[in-house]
Amino acid sequence: MSKEQARLMLVDDDPSLMRLLVLRLEAEGYAVETATSGAAALAVLQKQPVDLVISDLRMEGMDGIELFEHIQQAYPGLPVIIITAQGSIPDAVAATQKGVFGFLTKPVDKQELRNQIERALATGGARDSLAVGDQWRAHIHSHSETMNRLLATAQQVAGAGVSVLITGQSGCGKELLAQAIHRASARADQPFVPLNCSALPEPLLESELFGHVRGAFTGAVNEHLGLFRAADGGTLFLDEIGDMPLALQVKLLRVLQDRQVRPVGSTRSYPVDVRILSATHRDLEKDMADGLFRQDLFYRLNVVNLRVPSLAERVEDIPLLANHFLQQMAEESGQEPKRFSPEAMELLVGAPWPGNVRQLENLVHHAVALSSGRVVSVGLVRQALSEDAGVLPSFNEARRQFERDYLVKVLRLTEGNVSKAARMARRNRTDFYKLLQRHDLRADEFKPQE
Repeated sequence: MSKEQARLMLVDDDPSLMRLLVLRLEAEGYAVETATSGAAALAVLQKQPVDLVISDLRMEGMDGIELFEHIQQAYPGLPVIIITAQGSIPDAVAATQKGVFGFLTKPVDKQELRNQIERALATGGARDSLAVGDQWRAHIHSHSETMNRLLATAQQVAGAGVSVLITGQSGCGKELLAQAIHRASARADQPFVPLNCSALPEPLLESELFGHVRGAFTGAVNEHLGLFRAADGGTLFLDEIGDMPLALQVKLLRVLQDRQVRPVGSTRSYPVDVRILSATHRDLEKDMADGLFRQDLFYRLNVVNLRVPSLAERVEDIPLLANHFLQQMAEESGQEPKRFSPEAMELLVGAPWPGNVRQLENLVHHAVALSSGRVVSVGLVRQALSEDAGVLPSFNEARRQFERDYLVKVLRLTEGNVSKAARMARRNRTDFYKLLQRHDLRADEFKPQE
């Protein structure tokens, strides 16, 4: 966060110290709010969000520790630095153990003040204020410029009503963006219906999308409406669209062209008014070149493309997201929210996060489960990161990796003989070649070297 963006609050009942600190901080380029008591500080916070609170420890009425405890309740994750006299250092140490970000001793050293503020702003993450009318994106926690630009485009696209293809790495929040687009659109009061296209085998996926009539196949004892008709008037979100089988891609294209859906086993078609949002982590242009994805369907779905950045591209959001997950866990358990120590938060900010926001959320749950105190230590975070170093893949990612490993093993055993390999895998040659294409495998590479 730049100094021009950061807003600080000073709380002190000593006018001379207050004036000195305000002059120093404004000279550094910070915007500064002031309050002469804890109660006044809380009143200011209700009207003006800030990124850091610097408070004197000893004040009349509510002291600095009481103010910190109120802030922790109302604004979890907002860092607080306490200013204390030399004789109160034991109190300051105890405050740090409770979760206070840090403390400064009087007289306040200019360089130490600068260092503490920069560190707090780098690892703090409380401010996530939304302007009036921005509730459509309230479930997306971010203050990075990259995400702000994406969300501005998403809001503009939402009103246009066109199909949107959302791309990005696994775990980066593609479905959350789809929900935001729906909430910002004229269809916000109608259903938002999500479906993971890779989670079901082809026959069940067809029935789930288009519905079926009673007796359409074995086990179809009741009529099933299907998600297209369930989403009528609203939005249908097709996650992992790149994993949809080619045969179903043809049927999906027909529905999009005709705006009618025919349930499996039925002779009747039903009109539907559905907006399609889709998402994938795959390279669909490469899949088209490999014959795994239909070009005509791609252009139907990809009227607008929005790419969600990885967590590595928005590291300034890590403290905000980590504190959000802490607050979420506290609300679910009915307990007081915990907080990360400054060193622990610095470790989180510097981690690589190949699993993106999903990995961060899992790690926060892990670390909090191991923490017995109010503050999650750097040691616990280091332990959680070490145990999570392999990053547990999603079910679909694990299935794809198993499938590729299996194909490699079969090709090695048959020395690249596709006919033998297909028989061993109990698949016909055409299907086997498609599997090889999907995983970028060439049988020639497994033939013996002459």
